[in-house]
Amino acid sequence: MKPRTKLRTVLQALGAVALAGPVAAQSTDIRGSVTFEGGAVIPMGHLEIYLEDTASQNNPRRRASQTRIRSNGGSKAIAFSLPPPASSAASRTLRIVARLERADGWLLARGSTQIKAASPVNVTLNTVMY
Repeated sequence: MKPRTKLRTVLQALGAVALAGPVAAQSTDIRGSVTFEGGAVIPMGHLEIYLEDTASQNNPRRRASQTRIRSNGGSKAIAFSLPPPASSAASRTLRIVARLERADGWLLARGSTQIKAASPVNVTLNTVMY
């Protein structure tokens, strides 16, 4: 027999969602997903995702923002979120780069894509050939 949910608990949860809705809509984070070529499962490893400004070569500010996510080897897509760069002006030369490395640091796959305003980003990883 399933336990009955109390009306008070349901109303509190709905109230929390209603309050969080407008705040979440104002988020300026860059959101997207990473997939593997051909729709295959993403191999096990560490996924490093970062913003790169291609206009500033050999500049310490080239990597504006980054995050690391662990791939367990069982997902076809991994969602990510990156904070926007410190400079509020959106550069046309910004792109998102994703690198998949094994635990020993060996690069398995890499992919990148340009950022398009107000749309989710999808980065496809391609196997690296040595």
